Amino acid sequence: MLSAKSILLSGKRNSYGPVMLDVIGLRLLEEDIRRIRHPLTGGVILFARNYQNREQLMALTRAIRKERPDILIAVDHEGGRVQRFRFDGFTRLPPMRALGKLWENDPIEASRAATATGYVLASELRACGIDFSFTPVLDLDHGVSAVIGDRSFHRNPDVVTFLAKSLNYGLSLAGMANCGKHYPGHGYATGDSHTEIPVDDRSLDDILSEDAVPYRGLGMSLSSVMPAHVIYPKVDAMPAGFSEKWLSILKNDLEFEGVIFSDDLSMEGASVAGDIVSRAKAALDAGCDMVLVCNSPARADELLSGLPLLSEEAMRICTAKIGSLVPKTPALDWDTLQAEKRYQRARSIVEAIAQD
Repeated sequence: MLSAKSILLSGKRNSYGPVMLDVIGLRLLEEDIRRIRHPLTGGVILFARNYQNREQLMALTRAIRKERPDILIAVDHEGGRVQRFRFDGFTRLPPMRALGKLWENDPIEASRAATATGYVLASELRACGIDFSFTPVLDLDHGVSAVIGDRSFHRNPDVVTFLAKSLNYGLSLAGMANCGKHYPGHGYATGDSHTEIPVDDRSLDDILSEDAVPYRGLGMSLSSVMPAHVIYPKVDAMPAGFSEKWLSILKNDLEFEGVIFSDDLSMEGASVAGDIVSRAKAALDAGCDMVLVCNSPARADELLSGLPLLSEEAMRICTAKIGSLVPKTPALDWDTLQAEKRYQRARSIVEAIAQD
């Protein structure tokens, strides 16, 4: 088994461990650097608190890459309520419900707008040194979940599939992978997994015939998936991200072959699995490839010190999985992007929708 010291001394800085964590503020502190350098760390997720302006954001992503050049830098940047960077040139992105409403009048224009949204979202992030966004939301809008709400494209799973595929295409045009969430569906559960443990008491057949449909329909266009911190008691006693049964259905029945992320293990919805180390082990044992721990530096330290280092074979597998999400094409710098015709057209489409 590789030790932390041996990995760092060997120069294998392009190895991806199974932990994604955050940083404290606008610039790296020594404790951030220590966590980023840890061999179990494979990714960094940014939040609104890490953003002051574009110049500062680019300085931060450069500093992260100085410590780990090939690390995966990610963000939750969906549009609507969940858009971490909102000013200093970043386009205001519409909530996905706006695209669903457009589909009801003009499906072709909605597809075009979804592709434009994906392209603007991804190209702006990549111009600032960010590789990946946890989007799109594939949850159905059952009208009962406040935490999902207008983050959902639509109530109809076929519409969700159609628009998500178009948005994913836009992401891919800018060289960015995608993440479908929150498998198998968070839209029917009324609870907010940030603060409680939501429960969805429907049967497996009901869930597979509705909420899980986009995961089958998107097929090979899904790069990664994030399971929900929701318990479906008629299927399993554990939330989906800790459930070998749910992740087996995803891999075998829905034929998903990409990366599986846990949702944030610091959320209340993950508390059923024990302390932070137990939560990470449960998620990884169930079939997740990478676990997230956010907004809790102490828990991040506890996880990095308590989770066993990977064997060389396990590190190779993890590196191949997480490395598949790293962009393979160079990003346009911000000024070049602003002058690009495709970006200009896409941005005009997005701005028109966001203003409605």
